[in-house]
Amino acid sequence: MRTFDEMYQDLVAPGGAVREHYGDYAQWLTRQSPEFLRARSEEAEIVFRRVGITFAVYGDKDESGAGTERLIPFDLIPRIIPAHEWASMQAGLVQRVTALNRFIRDCYHDQDMVRAGLIPQELVRGNSQYRPEMEGIKVPNDVYANIAGIDIVRAPDAAGNGVYYVLEDNLRVPSGVSYMLENRRMMMRLFPELFSRNAVAPVAHYPDMLLDTLRASAPPGVAEPTVVVLTPGMYNSAYFEHAFLAQQMGVELVEGQDLVVEKDVVYMRTTQGLQRVDVIYRRVDDDFLDPEVFRPGSTLGCPGLMRAYRAGNVNICNAVGTGLADDKSVYPYVPEMIRFYLGEEPILQNVPTWLCRKEDDLRYVLDHLDELVVKEVHGAGGYGMLIGPAASKAEIENFRRMLLANPSGYIAQPTLSLSTCPTMVDKGIAPRHIDLRPFVLTGTEVNMVAGGLTRVALKQGSLVVNSSQGGGTKDTWVLEEQEGGH
Repeated sequence: MRTFDEMYQDLVAPGGAVREHYGDYAQWLTRQSPEFLRARSEEAEIVFRRVGITFAVYGDKDESGAGTERLIPFDLIPRIIPAHEWASMQAGLVQRVTALNRFIRDCYHDQDMVRAGLIPQELVRGNSQYRPEMEGIKVPNDVYANIAGIDIVRAPDAAGNGVYYVLEDNLRVPSGVSYMLENRRMMMRLFPELFSRNAVAPVAHYPDMLLDTLRASAPPGVAEPTVVVLTPGMYNSAYFEHAFLAQQMGVELVEGQDLVVEKDVVYMRTTQGLQRVDVIYRRVDDDFLDPEVFRPGSTLGCPGLMRAYRAGNVNICNAVGTGLADDKSVYPYVPEMIRFYLGEEPILQNVPTWLCRKEDDLRYVLDHLDELVVKEVHGAGGYGMLIGPAASKAEIENFRRMLLANPSGYIAQPTLSLSTCPTMVDKGIAPRHIDLRPFVLTGTEVNMVAGGLTRVALKQGSLVVNSSQGGGTKDTWVLEEQEGGH
């Protein structure tokens, strides 16, 4: 399988021709000794441990049965994107997230796309993430996904050129932005000279941009909105990120028990008494938000939250019910959403996808299981997935049984050869597969910082980059255009 490498034009002879936008960095890298790089890598690990940047891995239980806390491995070699590539990707992300927000609004109001016969009714109303409680609710600015994490991969086309594809849309509670920010901070600490030599677009203003987005999403008529971050608590895998973002934005980090609803208005308990809350940046799933409406036994949310939301007295970001648009069986319809709502052709391409709920698609998938990637439509974190070329015969047969038992629960895609990037491994520097998660913010307008979180599969040949599956992260550099050249 051909592979596109981000840094080298020819992976068969690495150390050969370097892509133009990596030129300055590659020259610098050849002058660094392995000992120097190893020492910097160890320094980064010590600092990350001290700061407490950990991620709970649920599949990896300790003696108590809880997920183990693990440091997400950080790689020193950045992924570099030239300005013109980023400009095109950014335009595609704005277009895609705008269309997704229009689609979610349509699902809970007029269902024009369903009535036009462009998406099946059962994929909307029959979706497990569809929330009838949201029907007819007017949300500020008609924005449902205020914070979106769009996963992008690059794979070679027939001519060997790297083409960007959207792999999936994360619209519920996308995580990882704290690692993007901390990776940049670490690189600037370890290698300040690289940032004076390269015009790398900044990312440090993301928390300010996030706060502006949340404030712009307050209910109408609120001049000075109070924003809080709602976390499930310290045992959540992304708790570090919840605390980090609240602290960076200068807002309160709250749990469900810190909130109370009186006369359809949300307040938080403070030492000075109750304080009204206007915007909740929630990192809690729908099912746990309000025990009056969803899971009666949930202690993670706040009773009455949906009453206050329906009354228009608080905004919840992302909106309740947003998850129906990041369902993997809805994903194949996003290009059609862009055409239908915006009257434009998609800038970013989808990965070709077979919907196993369709008889012909299922037949094809069953005949080609050893070649395809098969995913659960509600799966996440790299779990519940078959990578055909890497699977044993027993695993393939097990998936065949699951597909036949519940075809609508799965989609399939070709096994893409994700692009590689040089990465520090035990034996030195070697190519490893990567993806990219840019974070797209929508308030009254769509904004993002340049780049995103690059995730890297640290096992040789592995295509699974998820942190929960032992993947690592890299700093992502978008090079800014410079007048008169570098």
